[in-house]
Amino acid sequence: MTVVTGIIVYALIWWTALFAVLPIGTRPDPEGDQASGGWRGAPERPLLLRKVLATTVISAVLWLGVYALIESDWLSFRSGWLALPER
Repeated sequence: MTVVTGIIVYALIWWTALFAVLPIGTRPDPEGDQASGGWRGAPERPLLLRKVLATTVISAVLWLGVYALIESDWLSFRSGWLALPER
């Protein structure tokens, strides 16, 4: 895996993990505060910094797993049972 491919894979994993982590622990505001522009159903305390940090850690662990899988011979198109036929 090249550096550019690694960065792209990490970004894809990061955004997917972010959308998985965002709804965790949020409670909607049942009434909403119209004066401050808050809508009914918007999260009271979204804790975004904590979720971004958790997403970064989770993504790093998942990326290491993906990197190990791609670099191993277990899943390879060059050798093994997934190998493409030679010409």
